[in-house]
Amino acid sequence: MLDKSIPYYRILLKREPRTDIPYAALPEGYTIVRYEPGDEEAWASIETAVLEFDHEQQALAYVKERFVPYMEELKRRMLFVQDETGSKVATFTAWWNYTGERRYPFMHWVAVKPEAQGLGIGKALVAHGVQHMVNIEGDVTMYIPTQTWSHKAIRMYRWAGFDFVVDEPKPGGFENQTEQGIEVIRRLL
Repeated sequence: MLDKSIPYYRILLKREPRTDIPYAALPEGYTIVRYEPGDEEAWASIETAVLEFDHEQQALAYVKERFVPYMEELKRRMLFVQDETGSKVATFTAWWNYTGERRYPFMHWVAVKPEAQGLGIGKALVAHGVQHMVNIEGDVTMYIPTQTWSHKAIRMYRWAGFDFVVDEPKPGGFENQTEQGIEVIRRLL
């Protein structure tokens, strides 16, 4: 869940090629599945539960506009963790952004519902997601945009081999406020 008690800054991290790929197992009873048409409601529910959106309708509109038009890519690139009942509790998207003509592989919208946090699901999903991105994109530089409000997740991204980006002003079109953000979260890391 986002910590909105601290100032917001956009933080960018990247993983360089040949960085070790982490491993963490899912807890018993959970599995990773790929997106299937209709899962946009599950995505909206997860992202709203972690406070990325104020309302599920807002999240649903976003996923339908940003990802659904690329259905074949979406089926390959969006992952969920589901429990034994088939309820989706976490999500990860291996996507891309552009700056001009340069394409940047990006991990997007990594989230675990609050009731499923603290079980190791996020760590296992990020580890699996990094491997998934390497399988799709190759072992290339990949990025993850995040924010100071996600300082708990930043520790996990750093565990997965991602480092702060301070030398690129707008990779993938994201304004880079990493230096300011680090000052805000330094004591929380």
